Amino acid sequence: MPWEQLAEAAPDLILSASENIDVPEGDCPVLVLPHGVGFQKLVPDSRGPHERLSGVVPDSLLESGRAWMAVSHPSQEEQLLATHPKAAGHTLLVGDPCLDELLSSGPMRPAYREALGVREDQKLVMVSSTWGPTSLLGTQPDLPARLLAQFSYDEYKVGAIVHPNVWSAHGSWQLRTLQAAALDAGLLLMPAVHAWRPALVAADVLVGDHGSVSLYGASLGTPVLLAAFGADAVPGTAVHAMADLAPRLNPRGDLHEQIEAAVREHTPERYAPVVARAFAEPGGALARLRTALYRLLRLPEPATEPPQPLAVPLPSVPPTAQVTSWRVTTEVGEDGGGPTVAVRRFPAVVAGYGGEAPDGPTVFSHLACTDDERDGRVAASASVIVRCRTDRTTAGALRWVQDTLARLPGSLLAVSDVQGQACLSGLRDGRIVEATATGGARDPGVLASVVYAALRAGLPMDGSSVTVQTGDLREEDVVLRLRPGGSQ
Repeated sequence: MPWEQLAEAAPDLILSASENIDVPEGDCPVLVLPHGVGFQKLVPDSRGPHERLSGVVPDSLLESGRAWMAVSHPSQEEQLLATHPKAAGHTLLVGDPCLDELLSSGPMRPAYREALGVREDQKLVMVSSTWGPTSLLGTQPDLPARLLAQFSYDEYKVGAIVHPNVWSAHGSWQLRTLQAAALDAGLLLMPAVHAWRPALVAADVLVGDHGSVSLYGASLGTPVLLAAFGADAVPGTAVHAMADLAPRLNPRGDLHEQIEAAVREHTPERYAPVVARAFAEPGGALARLRTALYRLLRLPEPATEPPQPLAVPLPSVPPTAQVTSWRVTTEVGEDGGGPTVAVRRFPAVVAGYGGEAPDGPTVFSHLACTDDERDGRVAASASVIVRCRTDRTTAGALRWVQDTLARLPGSLLAVSDVQGQACLSGLRDGRIVEATATGGARDPGVLASVVYAALRAGLPMDGSSVTVQTGDLREEDVVLRLRPGGSQ
């Protein structure tokens, strides 16, 4: 029903997650639930020229005696009494239902990661931003793109949780325009409502600010780094205590090294004192909330078992762009049993946010793209062209290779996967190299990079076995053979 009709409904109780509401005349109680953790942020007061404490109802409603504010910890009641004496006797210790659901969702973590497209050997880096000029996106709007430029495409996924106020104030179009490069590079931009919770449970590390999501992440035992922390955060609150413990991210430094170091040095108990200061008696918020609601309604509470926190549902997976071009770095080495090639791919669309591509006696960089790359300049500049779809026949794959090399004279090799057979790489000099992976599901783009590295390093192409590394946990052998009949 429209809010304007509320007075006509003569409610017996108003339950709101926002304190910034116009309550109709009457005597029914109003219970305000926090839409974050406690009262930890100063926000502009829409009713006056000054700032106010987020989550606190207007004085007029406090004076009426109708308002009740739910808190998750007794320290929040003490904070309110110090700043708003009229709140005395009108706080209810409920706990935090959101935290309880997050804690109950731990066993579902593998399912959340699978729904988000995160493989077992990949790490998920989530970026969280509250709203306002001092927030992460308010101060570092290009951080998601720079993370994607410095984290290997095959080893990491990067996602973003953005406060609903940002979506509301700026709109989906402006937010997506601001993050266009990151989105084209595969950024998982979580929908504004609900989907952030399973994404947070699924995360391996959280890069945040002074918003509540950072505190929820710390409560889950997740490594947290702070890329921003505004003066609008209220001193003496749990989020301020977290800031004293969390490492700070230097947005202009080596992001990969900083985040990996934070993960290595993190212990799940790191933020235990902060959690104890923010949340009282985790696990019982829904039961206490039910008791409070029946009390305010002046009704007897049912004898049935109170509700228990459930795991949050699987996330609504945001649409992500298909990455079609990469800046690839390959490093050729030796492990005693034969040559090795380490492959690191980074989306080309964010290449400008990373450092210079390395090149040396054993390190070779190149541009690779798929045959459906929409930017003709990228296709014309790419050393490696990879066919998107698997060909059913060798003859069809060879025709495509020949046509592609003729159409794109700047390319060094064209690669087509053949169903049930080897992946075929056609070189500019006419040779055809068959690459066969001995491990699981193969990626023709990775195999193409192996052939490129072998070509640059002068490795034998016929009968050579190469150990390929695409991450700390992914390693497989690839056999290279020259196809008879090609030019020598």
